[in-house]
Parts: sequence; C-alpha cells; structure tokens
Amino acid sequence: MIILSGCLIAVGVLAVSTGAVSIQLSKTWSILLHHFLGLTPSVEWTGGDSTIILNLRWPRVISGALVGAALSIAGAVLQALLRNPLADPYVLGISSGAAVGAILAILFGLGSTILGSYAIPGAAFGGALLTLLFVYFLARVQGRLPSQTMLLAGVIVSSFFSAIIMFLISITTDERLHSVTFWLMGNLAYVASQTLGVIFLYLLLGSAVLFSLAKDLNLMALGEETASELGVEVERVKKTAFIFASLITGAVVSVSGLIGFVGLVVPHLVRMIWGPDHRFLIPASALLGALLLVLADMVARTIMAPSEIPVGVVTALGGAPFFIYLLRRKGFAANR
Repeated sequence: MIILSGCLIAVGVLAVSTGAVSIQLSKTWSILLHHFLGLTPSVEWTGGDSTIILNLRWPRVISGALVGAALSIAGAVLQALLRNPLADPYVLGISSGAAVGAILAILFGLGSTILGSYAIPGAAFGGALLTLLFVYFLARVQGRLPSQTMLLAGVIVSSFFSAIIMFLISITTDERLHSVTFWLMGNLAYVASQTLGVIFLYLLLGSAVLFSLAKDLNLMALGEETASELGVEVERVKKTAFIFASLITGAVVSVSGLIGFVGLVVPHLVRMIWGPDHRFLIPASALLGALLLVLADMVARTIMAPSEIPVGVVTALGGAPFFIYLLRRKGFAANR
C-alpha cells in the first residue's frame, strides 16, 4: 500500500508537470507545496505556471484519480459478487443509463437553465440511478438476487440503452451532441472542479461500505451455500454490494463519460500480484486504478499535443489486449 501510494503521488506530480506547456518538476513541487502546505521553496515560478498547474492540471489529475479508484473498486466487488472474472462496472448497464440521461439533458437544453454546468452531470447521474433500480427489480426473483440473472439483466439493459443512444444521435442535428460523442469515449477535460468534492463524498461513502463487506466477499468466493453456512447473510451482502458499486460507478460516469476496461483490468492485476483477499484487494485496486487512469490521461493529453484524444481510447487500447489474454487464459484452463 505504501509503494502504491508513493507511485500514485509520483505519477500525479509528473502528470501535473506534463502537457502542451511543459513545466519543470522542481517548479511543480514548489507550487504544490506552497499552495497546499504554505511552504516557500527557493525555486521561483511565474503566475502563468501557477495558473496552469492549480486551475487546469491539478483538478484533472484529482478527477482522474477519483474516477480510476471508483471504477476499480466497483470492478473488484462486481467480479466477486457475480463470480465472473470478466465482469466490470459497465456490465450492469449503469454507464449506458448515464449516457442516455446526459443526451436527454442536452436535447432539452437543461444546460442553459438555472442548473448551468451541473445539469448534464446531474441528468447523467439520474439516468444511472434509474438504470440501477430497473436492473435491480428486473433481476430480483422472489426476494432474492441471483447472480446470473443480475448479469443477464445488466447486459440486456446495457444493449437496450446503447440502441437508444444511437437512435437519439442519428435523428437529431443538434451540434451540441458532438460533445456528447466525445464524452461517450471518456473525457476528463470537462470535469468541473466544483463537482470533485461531491464525487469524493460518494466514493468515500461507497468504498467504506464495500470495504466493510470484504470478509463476506471472501467467503462468498467459496460459493453462496458455503458462505451462508458460515454465517454470511448472502442476499443482504449481494444487495448492498450491488447498490453501492453501482452508485459510485454512476457518480463518476456522470462526469467522466464512458471509460472502459479500468474496472476489468485493475482488479485482475492486483489479484495476480498480491492475491484475492478483498481486505487488501479493494484498497489496492483503488490506488492502482487511480494511478493507471492518471497515467492514461497524461498520455491522452500529450501523445498528440496540442490536440487531445479521449482517455477512454487510451484505456481501451491498453485494456483490450489484456481482455484477450484473460479470455485465452480462461480457455486454456478450461481445456486442461
């Protein structure tokens, strides 16, 4: 955990220093230490350097860390909950529901109302919540929440909302939907600094609840019947984990768009390196997910500077080969 935390801080400072306008690491450290700790280092900097770091890059690094941590925690929990190594936060359709909410907010011009810049993220989060409720009631059978039924319900709802998204984009000529297309591919450029505090509170609450279920998730890996015999309230754990994993996913998707593969890849990397104990897997996935998404966003900002590509493209290009590796590995294991 100490190593991961140190690497996250180092990558964060590197990301703040890197961009279309490069700023020396010594200046970056000095500005951050002066702003957050009140220290006065000997290295001098200009007002422009301070503006770029504190107003543009630092909030973006923080948003990348929060989004990466949330998606990774949700991925780790859902893979345990569904007992499916290929599950990720988007399998339940939460991201598609958030996207539909954002598109409807743009089509109805909610951004020009009193809600202002909060309209689209708020509508996206509302769409995510409605999707969560829909999947929950669709999957519930006689008061129980079967894992396979929940997985199938999520896939069906996700496909349905994806079709709605394509339909809305195809029938409208509203130029504002071009920005939604960019958002659908995942983008941290439009995350307002005012919303970071709200996202942090959602992540803090959700991760605390999910971490409290770590021991129960370890036992559920042995099978639901075995876990129940060992004293785990299986249905309560499943409902709680499903709701809070979906909530933190919906919260970050509402501001960052659809960033895939983070929730799939990161928990597997942690398991491969440090093992499957959820008491460590959940916090380690949060740190590693934050680190990898900050790094991916830095690549997205700089690889074609001054132009920028969506961070979701970078995570897909990196995550797709790993996804194929998992499929091949699972296939080889099944044939032995």
